[in-house]
Amino acid sequence: MRVLLAVLLLSFALPLAAQEPRLQDPALEARARDLQREIRCVVCQNESIDSSQAGIARDLRELVRERLAAGDSDEEVREFLVERYGDYVLFRPPMRSDTWVLWFGPAIVLLIGAAGIALAVARRRKQGATAPDVLKPEEEARLARLLAEEAGGKERRS
Repeated sequence: MRVLLAVLLLSFALPLAAQEPRLQDPALEARARDLQREIRCVVCQNESIDSSQAGIARDLRELVRERLAAGDSDEEVREFLVERYGDYVLFRPPMRSDTWVLWFGPAIVLLIGAAGIALAVARRRKQGATAPDVLKPEEEARLARLLAEEAGGKERRS
């Protein structure tokens, strides 16, 4: 019973020990959380650093809090991270000629895929729309003989 109680207490204590330090000022902590939701985890790539459990995400959350506590604005924190990791670290990168791939790349890939599917469907329809091959008279006669022979063979077996 004591072992079960100890395991139960540890299971509640471990998540508390793993929590990150928070900023004392609630308004500053809210700014940090909002900013962390805008920053992409460079390891997970599909998660913000706010929700990622990767080690680098924890480090970046700590860095964001440190920079905000030091008096940096949200934009200064973003610029610092972009200088280090590039525009891809932002979920909403700026619209510039060098980020067009990030903005329009998925749509272009989607359009190319849709065009490929449309071409494949058009080709298939075109192949299916052709008239069936017509048998020559000698081929029709041979087919009729074969069918007659097969029908006669079946009657004999019955």
